[in-house]
Amino acid sequence: MNTETTQALAPVRQFSALMPSSPRGAHLARRAVVRQLTAWERPYERAEHVVAELASNAVRHGHVPGRNFRLTLRLAASGVLRVEVSDTCAERLPRAPGAAGPDDESGRGLALVAAFADRWGTEVGPEPRKTVWAELGCGG
Repeated sequence: MNTETTQALAPVRQFSALMPSSPRGAHLARRAVVRQLTAWERPYERAEHVVAELASNAVRHGHVPGRNFRLTLRLAASGVLRVEVSDTCAERLPRAPGAAGPDDESGRGLALVAAFADRWGTEVGPEPRKTVWAELGCGG
């Protein structure tokens, strides 16, 4: 990453919280993003959808008994919002969005993340952590 890109993504505001690795925790994460972005006077609709999917995936695919997941929001001076959801199941990385059939009951979450976010990806480490992140531009 060059210096210009690093400065554009440097957080001016940050929020981070541990959430229980349960459906209730996923719901709390979604509520937290709405509450925090409202407090920052930023639109929250796209971020709310992204967090709902990433938190749900952390609970469903990254759950380790007795461990929580972490929600982090970073708002840069440029207006870019970075959403991160970290869990402790690095061996279960997300697959690229796509191949859900019309009758499948799951498999569309990352396609939704890709539709709402400008960019998204995965980072691994330190072990056993993985972080799935998404960046949303000025439109929130």
